Amino acid sequence: MTVNIENNEVKGGVLTSFRTKFIALIGTAVLLSLLLSGGVALWNVHQLSRDASREIEQGLSEATEQYLTRYIDMTAQRATLMFARTFDQVTALAQLSQSLIDDPQLGKDLGSFLDRHPAFQDKMNYNAAARWSQNQPGEPSVISVWSYLLDAAGNMRPDVADAVRGTSFFDLVVPSLMGTGQSKLQMYYVGPKSRPIMRTMPYSDQAQTFDKLYPGNNDQNFWDFFFPGVYEAWQRWLKDPGSRPAPTDITIVAPYIDAITGKLIVSYFHPLYTKQRDDVEGMVAVDITLEQLTELVQGVKIADTGFAFLAQQDGNVLTVNTAGEALLGIEQENATGSGVTGINRILSKSRFADVAALKMPAADQTLISHVTVERDGKPEGLLIALHPLQQMNLWQPNAGIVPERLMLGFVVPDREIYASLYAAQKQIDAATTRIVEGILISVIAFLIAVLAVSIMVSRRFTAGLVALADAATRLTRADYNVQVPVRGRDEVARVTAAFNSMARDIRNHTETLEQRVADRTRELASATEEIQQLYEKLRDENLRMGAELDVARRLQMMVLPNISELSGIPELEMASYVEPADEVGGDYYDVLYAPGGAKIGIGDVTGHGIESGVLMIMVQSVGRALYERGIEDPCAFLEVLNTAIYKNIERTKTGKHLSLAFVDYSSEQLTISGQHEEAIIIRNDGSAQRIDTIDLGFPIGLEENIHGLLSSVTVPFQSGDMLILYTDGITEAESEDGVLFGIERLVESACRVHRQTAVEAKTAIIADVRAHIGKQKVHDDITLVVVKHR
Repeated sequence: MTVNIENNEVKGGVLTSFRTKFIALIGTAVLLSLLLSGGVALWNVHQLSRDASREIEQGLSEATEQYLTRYIDMTAQRATLMFARTFDQVTALAQLSQSLIDDPQLGKDLGSFLDRHPAFQDKMNYNAAARWSQNQPGEPSVISVWSYLLDAAGNMRPDVADAVRGTSFFDLVVPSLMGTGQSKLQMYYVGPKSRPIMRTMPYSDQAQTFDKLYPGNNDQNFWDFFFPGVYEAWQRWLKDPGSRPAPTDITIVAPYIDAITGKLIVSYFHPLYTKQRDDVEGMVAVDITLEQLTELVQGVKIADTGFAFLAQQDGNVLTVNTAGEALLGIEQENATGSGVTGINRILSKSRFADVAALKMPAADQTLISHVTVERDGKPEGLLIALHPLQQMNLWQPNAGIVPERLMLGFVVPDREIYASLYAAQKQIDAATTRIVEGILISVIAFLIAVLAVSIMVSRRFTAGLVALADAATRLTRADYNVQVPVRGRDEVARVTAAFNSMARDIRNHTETLEQRVADRTRELASATEEIQQLYEKLRDENLRMGAELDVARRLQMMVLPNISELSGIPELEMASYVEPADEVGGDYYDVLYAPGGAKIGIGDVTGHGIESGVLMIMVQSVGRALYERGIEDPCAFLEVLNTAIYKNIERTKTGKHLSLAFVDYSSEQLTISGQHEEAIIIRNDGSAQRIDTIDLGFPIGLEENIHGLLSSVTVPFQSGDMLILYTDGITEAESEDGVLFGIERLVESACRVHRQTAVEAKTAIIADVRAHIGKQKVHDDITLVVVKHR
């Protein structure tokens, strides 16, 4: 016998005795008392600091958010006013142009009047190398006529020449519009798709620039090359004005870099319509720079380093200062589209996750968000306010005309908003630190004093316990003669006496332990030998039963139809699949053939295993014998087979029976008899017919006489039709979620493959069943027979 008593020594040789524990208990009690009182004081200090900080933070946040909301609303109103002024000017030009279209005689008279004045005569020059025609430099506006509007000699088509004369009023009206309102880069007119001439003021090398920057533009229609989808959208607006994203005909182009000036511009398009308002007659347009909006945005001053930016509703930042671009973690990329080069500086692509996840506000709302970014490698909090401008119609190269609300954004660092809060928190933290330091010094001093007193007192009370600890250590080292002197009559003395008695008992018990161990070892050896003999008997019995099951399984598989039998019926193409759940299955199927017809059997013996497999062999043997005797009546066939099987079951006392059905084929007809699962016929046209066999028979082997319980049904079976026979192992196959495969899935699977061969259909259906089962264990025998009329 071994006594396991914990060693009283710990790492470093420090004695973990009762004396030490006594001192630790006293010190812990004192320490906890001091910590509790100090903790209450600290909690009160921290609670006061939190309350003060919370009040300051809440007040600053509310004031800042109200200030930002008012400021951004005012700035948004100024930006909306800038857009409105441009809207008014392009609308005025469009109304004038539309009035000339609606009154053709007025337009013709005005053109004739202006033709008499040299200042309004367009002197066109044909550039044979470039294949376009353009008026001479020095005129107020430039008019470009593309190659597909000219004949082989470079002359304008008559309708194009009329259109050029019809736009001469541009030089009379546009100069005054260019000189008023918001600064404009250019104003221009583009004709309809049938004659898209382009007149632009002021004069520039328009056609030359297009050839240089946009090769191929002279060979394609202007609208399809530069602004695909705009023309077609305006045509839809004519039919359904309600389809406009915004209730105006003005369409803006997403800000892009102008090819001529290199400036960031926005184009405002206003469509012109025919007099009958049944088609588009071109457009007038204004290009403005974003300098004024940029100045408006960059002129925003918030705190020390706060800034503003302008973005599209998809987060594409159009204008922001350099420091703001870096703080938001975005970079500018040129986005080339159809004829224009835009700006791609998307917030969702920011390298800071909080900025990338910013949500855009709904209409007429200001959304304020708190995000965290990095500045100089350190995290920094930002307050971002977003406010949408008025909704407009926006054309984008790959999206067509969509609703757009430009977003005005204000950004201000948290440290500037909460500077006073941080200062107050710093002072509170300093005061709290001083209080904590004072409490800790007091606790340490008082604890030292308590420990000194505890050591002196513990030496007097723990001498007996120390002696007991030393004796216990000797006992663990097999010194069973150890005894401790008993002093006094207190609890320690009583424990000492009990220890001495225990030591004597251990000594006496140890002396007889070796003999007991030897006896027990002999008993275990004898038991081990008996277990080994029993194991060998079980192993031999398992080998014998395995061999018997293998023989039964091989016999069962031998009586199933082989491939040559399945392929030997001239009018029928057959395929089968059999998988028993155990070594020996209880499913039955057979194919019996004689010239002029065939008989196909399908059945399922109750249960599975060797008894079910033997009954299946009996049914096959009796069925073969009856077929060879020429019994053609399906009901008589089943009646005789049932009698034979019933008597065999009575003899073997197995208590088994089976469901069994036969299908007789002859002269493109199927006669079905017997009770089993539903028979499925997929017709050549893909329709499915299910034949219930519940009223066609009775379980075989359950009753000796089943005369009067049998019936049959005859259905056509023609070329291209497919017959599906199966056992319940197919329809009751469970998925991993416990869902059955079911008759409906079987019908759907068969319908999908009814055009394929019988072998291909069988393979596909079994694959569907396997996919449904997944990794589940197969719990029942699976049998499938596919018969297709050639």
